[in-house]
Amino acid sequence: MTSRPFPPQTPLRLREYVLLIAALFSMVAFSIDSILPALPEIGAQLVPDDINKAQLLISAFVIGAGLGQLIFGPLSDSMGRRFSLSMGMLLYMAAAFAALWAQTLETILFWRFVQGLGAAGPRTCGMAMTRDLYEGRQMARVNSMAFGFFVFVPAVAPMIGQWIVLGFGWRQMFTAYILLAAMILGWFLLRQPETLPPERRRPLSLRPTLQAFRLVLQTRVTLIYMAIITLAFGQLMSFISSAQQIFVDVLGAGTNFPYYFAMVTVFSAASGFLNAQLVMRLGMRRLALVGFATQTVLASLTLFAWWVLAPEGAFALWLFCGWATTLFFLNGLSFGNLNALAIQPLGHVAGTAAAVIGAVPTVAAIAIAAPVGLAFNGTPFPLLIGVVLCSAIAWALMQLDRGNMN
Repeated sequence: MTSRPFPPQTPLRLREYVLLIAALFSMVAFSIDSILPALPEIGAQLVPDDINKAQLLISAFVIGAGLGQLIFGPLSDSMGRRFSLSMGMLLYMAAAFAALWAQTLETILFWRFVQGLGAAGPRTCGMAMTRDLYEGRQMARVNSMAFGFFVFVPAVAPMIGQWIVLGFGWRQMFTAYILLAAMILGWFLLRQPETLPPERRRPLSLRPTLQAFRLVLQTRVTLIYMAIITLAFGQLMSFISSAQQIFVDVLGAGTNFPYYFAMVTVFSAASGFLNAQLVMRLGMRRLALVGFATQTVLASLTLFAWWVLAPEGAFALWLFCGWATTLFFLNGLSFGNLNALAIQPLGHVAGTAAAVIGAVPTVAAIAIAAPVGLAFNGTPFPLLIGVVLCSAIAWALMQLDRGNMN
């Protein structure tokens, strides 16, 4: 009796696979951005003496999502992508259900951290599946196409969050998280076959896991691109952390903040699709270099214009929106390429590699975003300065990989 070849099912068509990966990646973005409109109400109800503490709901989730990747990476290399991703989604839903009934901010913070741990499952396993199926520029193309769809999530998430808060109260945000996760998990289990055959799985024990971690951290090119990803993600997190204060307190957007935020991110969606076309001809590294160089110049010009002109009213609003759109657009030319460049040498430990490449920049980016957010002084200067520095340093670090023609 002959054994059935692996995989047992025909893989998805590229278009559906890209949409599925975008949906899996969206779990983190939606969980962060959708809760932004609820923060004032949560703070007023649970910590009325210090409502700013409600912002910790974002940090708790991000830290959990970062550290969780170190769990789900080795787990997916040992138990397979489908099992590990499913466990992450179930943990995410269980934590959301617990947070729905929590009565103190401290309890909700704990379950938001656990929710972040669970969200790391789809993020890490999705990245590892793409590495299982694709290599090099083709992998970057898939990542870029997924980013093109994924970017619509942070665009609409604050609007969805505001509708839920106004219509049903902030606690029902956690009900929305459960429903979303259940739908995406169902789609995944029905349509996506396992991508890691049993003969390529690694034992789930401490020694092989530490060996895989050591291999990732000893790969010079991966370390370079992890540092660059940290800077890229750090400047985006800085924007997300500062966006509501800048739009509401500086630019006077008021309750229209979610719509301006959506406009900024929607217009940048084309970058993922553009990169998917250009990367096959120009290469991953060249496009990322152009992105960081251009953003360094544009952020510097915007900073200079704000300092010299001190814009107000509609001019200030549209100047900031125009620059913010370029920030998201140019990152769309970089993120898929940077992740592909970082994981390219590590296909034999793709799960652990995806975990480390995802976890370290995610957690380290908070060290960039938190000081920028705390430095808010009633102007966009701290944010603009932070983006100039991040983009310039990222561009400089890419010079260390001059020999890469990918």
